[in-house]
Amino acid sequence: MNKILTYLKQKIMAFVDIFKDENDIDEKNVVGFMSFAIMVLTMLVDIISGFFGHDLAVQEFVYNSFLIVTLGSFGISEAGKIFSVHKK
Repeated sequence: MNKILTYLKQKIMAFVDIFKDENDIDEKNVVGFMSFAIMVLTMLVDIISGFFGHDLAVQEFVYNSFLIVTLGSFGISEAGKIFSVHKK
């Protein structure tokens, strides 16, 4: 039981570490990947439901919102890499 609690505490602390200023994870990439994954999942569900003859009604503005978030987060991340000054 104690091992389980220790494991859960480590995982929760690892999740909290994402939001610290000094970390190795780029939050913009995480948000962009999650948005992209939702877009791909929606596409797959639409293809599968179309195969079975059902129409998946996805509002265009919802899809476009995920598209803008994906492109924006990856674009901002790459612009940050291009224009950043590396300290030696």
